[in-house]
Amino acid sequence: MKRLASLRVSPLCLGGNVFGWTADRQTSEQVLDAYVAGGGNFIDTADVYSAWVPGHPGGESEGAIGAWLTKRGGHSGLVIATKAAKHPLHRGLRPSNLQICLDGSRRRLGVDAIDLFYAHEDDPSVPIVEWVGAFNEMITAGTIRHYGLSNFTAERTAEVLAVATAEGLATPVALQPEYNLLHRAEVEGGLSELAAANGLAILPYYGLAAGFLTGKYLNADDLHGARSARVKHYATPDGFAVIAEVVEIADELGAEPASVALAWLGTRPSVLAPIASASTPEQVEPLLAAAQLKLSRSQLARLKKVSSPFA
Repeated sequence: MKRLASLRVSPLCLGGNVFGWTADRQTSEQVLDAYVAGGGNFIDTADVYSAWVPGHPGGESEGAIGAWLTKRGGHSGLVIATKAAKHPLHRGLRPSNLQICLDGSRRRLGVDAIDLFYAHEDDPSVPIVEWVGAFNEMITAGTIRHYGLSNFTAERTAEVLAVATAEGLATPVALQPEYNLLHRAEVEGGLSELAAANGLAILPYYGLAAGFLTGKYLNADDLHGARSARVKHYATPDGFAVIAEVVEIADELGAEPASVALAWLGTRPSVLAPIASASTPEQVEPLLAAAQLKLSRSQLARLKKVSSPFA
């Protein structure tokens, strides 16, 4: 287990974006069971999951997780993270909106307190002191334990830290940016350094590039399925070169490509626990295996070189 502020979390965070979407309720519960059986305790979701699907109002993922938590008798021993401010009906960081989002998430998840509550995206229209103050009040009230920032630039993260410190308010403990072998520049261009300087954990989403780095998309002809639209921008000669190298290293190690891609993330500065999702229980084992997989210096150098167009 790893330390995240007052929390102890597993080194692989299970993403819940597929729950209620490509994984129905029953399959979602099987995935969650497999993850916990494998030693995992850290689950990430958001109120907006999966509002992008026609007919889905959002909250499907939280509802699936909540139903599973009820069956297991609560969330003791687990760390639940969710996010607010990106739902199409509840967008933005106005304190009143954040409270509405929090109340909805707690209800769907069936928990008294959210362990890690993220601002899902920035909202420059609301003064930082107002929405950070709202998070601070939630912590004081015991309805959340910590808060984090998702999809914030390094510059805005620095502003949040400065305002929170100056006002004597709680500071964020985690950052959740997109980060993987095909999307490096954002984090390595300043966010990683800022996180290290301020003791912030990086919990990157799309650690497998929406499934592109699992090895199932080896060429353009493989781009089909429910999630293929999310990986088409990776389908370039440089992108396929990365996955070819990942697959080759996986073969050398007798591992799955997903394990290699996540193991690489685990070596990056300030990365505490990559986030990855699974649509079937069989996909869980390679995710958890990443925490134990050791990449050699040579293999790390090869991955660094092949992914350099994305740095």
